[in-house]
Amino acid sequence: MAVKRIVADLHAADPAASRGFYEQVVGLELVMDHGWIVTFAAPDDPSVQLSVMADDASAPVAPDVSIEVDDVDAAYAVAVARGDEVVHPLTDEPWGVRWFFVRDPTGKVINILSHQRS
Repeated sequence: MAVKRIVADLHAADPAASRGFYEQVVGLELVMDHGWIVTFAAPDDPSVQLSVMADDASAPVAPDVSIEVDDVDAAYAVAVARGDEVVHPLTDEPWGVRWFFVRDPTGKVINILSHQRS
């Protein structure tokens, strides 16, 4: 299994309010806006990303960080075999992401995901 990217997930009551700051001050561009989560990326390197989210719309908690891997099913199997606390089970989203939330040993909620091939 290989890590493809790591995205910090910042928490805010109004994710859209961060747009001007991250676009104008930092130079990122908006690449995703679902209302409850917005994601910004570096224009010259789309793997450099930052997300700002309110409460997660499809899970009981919001993650602290998202880690994209090449095989989310393998990561899920290892987490379950280790006895790690799966906070939200494997889920397929209509926008092409397969993910689960797991709590790391320090108590942080980690979103482990893969983009599905269409």
